[in-house]
Amino acid sequence: MKKILLFLAFVGLLSVTNSKTIPAAKHPDYVSDEQTAIKIAEAIWLPILGKSIYDERPFKAHLSDNVWHVSGTKPDSAFGGVPMIDIRKSDCKILGVWFPK
Repeated sequence: MKKILLFLAFVGLLSVTNSKTIPAAKHPDYVSDEQTAIKIAEAIWLPILGKSIYDERPFKAHLSDNVWHVSGTKPDSAFGGVPMIDIRKSDCKILGVWFPK
């Protein structure tokens, strides 16, 4: 038993000393364009609001300070608000979700 533990410790030591550190590759932004931001917004809104979100089309997205701001649209004569979401461009983190009651 002692030999087995010694052998495992030796193999572990070899694997640590022979491992190479690979620098992290710079990844592209996960939400690189307007269409991707809109698709993510739809995926978040659909379970919350159901298919009624499609009444809020066309969806608009604009980028400001590395954050995509996505919202629905309504005619000027319509009553109520539209769904909105903020998505960080670099890692796709959802920063906030707002929707009308």
